[in-house]
Amino acid sequence: MRNALGLMLASVVAAVVIAAGGWFYYSSRADQAAPKTIAARAADPLPAQAKLAAKDDVATTAAIAAKPAAAPAPAPAPMPVQQKSTCANPNALGVSRVVEIDTTGGPGFGFDHFKQFDFLTDKEVVLTFDDGPWPVNTPAVLKALADECTKGLFFSVGKHATYHPEILRQVLAQGHTVGAHTWSHVNLNGKKMTEQMAKDEVEKGFSAVRFALGTNPAPFFRFPQLQHNPAIVSYFGTRNVAMFSTDIDSFDFRKGATPEKIIETVMTRLDKLGKGIILMHDFQKHTGEAMPALLARLKAGGYKIVQMKAKTTFQTLPEYDEALLKDLKVPTSSARPIGSVVQTVSQ
Repeated sequence: MRNALGLMLASVVAAVVIAAGGWFYYSSRADQAAPKTIAARAADPLPAQAKLAAKDDVATTAAIAAKPAAAPAPAPAPMPVQQKSTCANPNALGVSRVVEIDTTGGPGFGFDHFKQFDFLTDKEVVLTFDDGPWPVNTPAVLKALADECTKGLFFSVGKHATYHPEILRQVLAQGHTVGAHTWSHVNLNGKKMTEQMAKDEVEKGFSAVRFALGTNPAPFFRFPQLQHNPAIVSYFGTRNVAMFSTDIDSFDFRKGATPEKIIETVMTRLDKLGKGIILMHDFQKHTGEAMPALLARLKAGGYKIVQMKAKTTFQTLPEYDEALLKDLKVPTSSARPIGSVVQTVSQ
């Protein structure tokens, strides 16, 4: 009995010892792994100093990346206000100022016939060209003006505009002002010219220029041969069209004219007057040839170019638009401006 009791007691003690040993073994193993677990949890939330360091790194990186975008070395050059960024010639003649003309009542410019509006100051010049557009000659004038980044005022003959509308659109696209010069360059003071015939020449000319441009031209007009028909002068007052004479005639249309003679004629007269509206013809071959040297002489002489623009555009009369399209045998549906039919949506 005692032996059995002792055996049972020994078994209980042995079981307790084994259990305690197992508990001690697994507890010690857990204690060895605990630092790894604790370390991983501790790394999750950054200490205050570590957070600050990370924020500083981001801020510094952003600042470094932003500097070249905000103020790179070449950035100041293309300033739209100066307009020199669009001109390839750093020493270009350019345009000193642009004047806007309110054509209400039909004002006149050019002292050969109109004395009222003396708006040019000393050494200021307006470049004007008649009788275009014409192949080779008008593009030659345009190139010379573009090379010097300067602008002019073009008085187009209506017939010529319908012959070469693409050239006249180029004139407008390059920023020049486009007015009219009658339909067929006829003398409006001719003996057989009636008031109605003169009116038709004027209005049809404007309609032709509008047709060629695909938009309304400026309400600017120059009389062919500078022959100012009194009735049309009064008529322009009702149509709010500004009339242009000249201060300096280049006489580039005369027989025997050469680029050299054109330049000397203009500069001799200009140096005497000190300023003025210059009359030339982009229809004439020698004018295009003379332009580069003439512009160089103007620049060397300290002259400045003034561009004239109109406050409003010229509104053609529907009856003349329709008559023009009929004469040209153009379908009426094509009378809409190009911009209202074809538009660039992606480029």
